[in-house]
Amino acid sequence: MVSVINTVDTSHEDMIHDAQMDYYGTRLATCSSDRSVKIFDVKNGGQILVADLRGHEGPVWQVAWAHPMYGNILASCSYDRKVIIWKEENGTWDKMYEYTGHDSSVNSVCWGPYDFGLFLACGSSDGAISVLTCSGDGHWDIKKINNAHTIGCNAVSWAPAVVPGSLIEQPTGQKPNYIKRFVSGGCDNLVKLWKEEDGQWKEDQKLEAHSDWVRDVGWAPSIGLPTSTIASCSRDGRVFIWTCDDPAGNTWTAKLLHKFNDAVWHVSWSITGKILAVSGGDNKVTLWKESVDGQWACISDVNKGQGAVTSITDSQQNEQ
Repeated sequence: MVSVINTVDTSHEDMIHDAQMDYYGTRLATCSSDRSVKIFDVKNGGQILVADLRGHEGPVWQVAWAHPMYGNILASCSYDRKVIIWKEENGTWDKMYEYTGHDSSVNSVCWGPYDFGLFLACGSSDGAISVLTCSGDGHWDIKKINNAHTIGCNAVSWAPAVVPGSLIEQPTGQKPNYIKRFVSGGCDNLVKLWKEEDGQWKEDQKLEAHSDWVRDVGWAPSIGLPTSTIASCSRDGRVFIWTCDDPAGNTWTAKLLHKFNDAVWHVSWSITGKILAVSGGDNKVTLWKESVDGQWACISDVNKGQGAVTSITDSQQNEQ
């Protein structure tokens, strides 16, 4: 059973496109078509506006918190073609870096695993994906994958730093061979996997199942079990769960989670990677969990904006 524990009045003057909790769950960042990014303290059920960040010249689509070991850092991306990285110093938020290397709307930003350093993937409507890496002295190194998705890239999500199977097969005294990988979704109806080889980003896999724009992708967190898992959703109303049991990462299998009656906009994994939240044009957030026999079942749904929560019964599940 899911319960709504808090409602935040953001005072945004237009549609809110994203809301993200920080690592500790005590701060909330929101962004809107009103061109602003807001940060709230949300401890103990209350809300205090701590920052109203103005720097974008168009709707702000997404925000992403960096790992706190690098300080209080937030990235935002906008229709204005810019990515802004904000940092809090002595209680004041300021621009740390502004990236203007895209030719069209930047739709998605995602920080990579902290184990690799401070680096950010950005997906744009110009079809390119940029990876920004902070060198430590305030300088940012840019690597750009041009024409990653024809027409445009809508979403990016990093693979966990944990090597698949490392929980079971602990090599004695050997350091695991970490590979930087991420997944992207685009207007070409494709889900693509990318990995870094010799300092360059190369397409690793192309996953085909959707029949319309892929709106979001999410690589599931891992505790080191042998299976890698990715969720993707699309304007075609379908959500697919992609799994790979192959240590080389070459063979991915798609399973249809559900066919919704409307476009699906977002997928988001729980911290353990066991529950998937799905939201879309039906104005609901549904939570899904995999059963022992490998079938995905809806465990609850929440009507957005109403705070109403419904638990899905077995009969309702069968109807879906």
